[in-house]
Amino acid sequence: MTLDADRLEADAPAPAPESQRARMGRAPVTTHGELSHLALGLFLERGFDKTTVDDIVRAADIGRRTFFRYFASKNDLPWGDFDRLLDEMRAHLTAMPDDIPLMDALREAVVDFNRFPDEELTFHRERMWLLLNVPSLVAHSTLRYASWRQVIAEYVARRLGVGIDSLTPQAIAWSCLGLCLAAYEQWLAHDDADLLELLDASFRRLAAAYSSAA
Repeated sequence: MTLDADRLEADAPAPAPESQRARMGRAPVTTHGELSHLALGLFLERGFDKTTVDDIVRAADIGRRTFFRYFASKNDLPWGDFDRLLDEMRAHLTAMPDDIPLMDALREAVVDFNRFPDEELTFHRERMWLLLNVPSLVAHSTLRYASWRQVIAEYVARRLGVGIDSLTPQAIAWSCLGLCLAAYEQWLAHDDADLLELLDASFRRLAAAYSSAA
């Protein structure tokens, strides 16, 4: 289902008023994380394309309007509270001293961006499997990847004193994304792999290639 179709459906009547469903017992799902976790389970059980927004709001015991206050579309659910995480990565980079080598700073920020509590790792693995393997999500992810690369390019441009759209910031941002995707694929392919170690190793191996840009 497309983003526009999802938004159009927002005005459709819910199966029952939220207040009525709330009185039926189970507390409704009311956070980004809870709603994302619930949806991940449905996607893996039924398939992403076969799971509708109606299925999700019914399982979450919320109304459609409430759903669309949290997520613009079904495609955004696997990303969870991605915008907040991006803001945290931007703040992390901004706070770093400028005497840290450029690629070391990026490596540290990206590893921290992917640092999750143990109880969240299963959800993160499920999330990344969907994002890398479901065609409709792969297409939608280009928008999210662009936002992620923007944070990297902003930092690199400031460090180097060049425009954000110039070659070096953009090349490094794209390279960092490639490193992350390669690490994710290795992580998903091996149950005993450690994501943070893979990310750290991939950035260290490429750091020499950009040492002249620091």
